[in-house]
Amino acid sequence: MFLIGFRGAGKSSIAKELAGQLGWTWIDLDTVLEAKYGRSIRAIFEQEGEQGFRDKERELLEQVAVRDAHVFATGGGIVLDPVNRDRMREAGWVVWITADTATLWQRLQSDPATGERRPPLTVGGRAEIEALLRIREPLYQQCADIVVDTVNRLPAEIASTIREKLSELNKRVEG
Repeated sequence: MFLIGFRGAGKSSIAKELAGQLGWTWIDLDTVLEAKYGRSIRAIFEQEGEQGFRDKERELLEQVAVRDAHVFATGGGIVLDPVNRDRMREAGWVVWITADTATLWQRLQSDPATGERRPPLTVGGRAEIEALLRIREPLYQQCADIVVDTVNRLPAEIASTIREKLSELNKRVEG
């Protein structure tokens, strides 16, 4: 299962909780990518540009997408590559984790990983989040089997909601 959504939506926290509820393993793809290449995502962006990072991201997704009983927290831009969108849809359920712009901006401001590990927002602020969401939301929607809003909700509650929706999807597929 793949959790997609914008940076700061809560994918990693929810992946950890959801995997615990399901008895599965969870993996943060950005963390694995950083470990594999010995550099932060920010450093990869600075040294190789966005395309260099996206190539690495695609390769990693290809390697891990074959694993069963895993919840993957993906990077916010993984959906920009049509190969990634297809691979996730073919490999398992895709859950779009959403939040409004104000919530995303607030979460990014309070997340120490934003400045240390992630590439900076170029124009900055809410305007950039809104601009990126205009590009990415149709791609998130194209991939998503399940959509879950995270505003004012705890990871445990969100994970339970995903499990309920997943059960409904499985019943439809089996029936």
